[in-house]
Amino acid sequence: MESEVDIGLAGQTDCVEIAGMSRALIENGLRWRWKPSRILSLIRHPDCVVITATVSDEIIGFAAMEFHELHAHLNLLAVKSKRRRNGVGQKLLDWLEESVMIAGLNYISLEVRTSNVAAITFYEKAGYHIDHLASGYYNGIEDAYRMKHDLISDDVAKRRP
Repeated sequence: MESEVDIGLAGQTDCVEIAGMSRALIENGLRWRWKPSRILSLIRHPDCVVITATVSDEIIGFAAMEFHELHAHLNLLAVKSKRRRNGVGQKLLDWLEESVMIAGLNYISLEVRTSNVAAITFYEKAGYHIDHLASGYYNGIEDAYRMKHDLISDDVAKRRP
């Protein structure tokens, strides 16, 4: 793991770089949905968080999450190719999961391309499981797996007020 990696909140000026990384690393081959204006709206939204992983002021990874009443949804998570498999993605995920637990939410959901075996494996190792298949999720071009990570047991969740 890279000890010099800092995780923190994204600033408004980061939206262009984050959107470009999303286009190149996540939305490759798809219609570009996460443009700078949309990333900026997430940064400004009170029920969302956008974080970055930086090394010497260079953004090497990022993640965006929405908080709902009972769960959180991970919209985006990416790490630059040359920085992968060094624990950066896990540091981003750990930061988000801690925030979700502090918020008292039950689980985290996300979608991932069925063809992205590396990402699926990453999430499974982090405790996520495939909940179901979402056919044609990506612009009707590609299917997605909806994945879920239960932070509390179903029994405890059912007893919550």
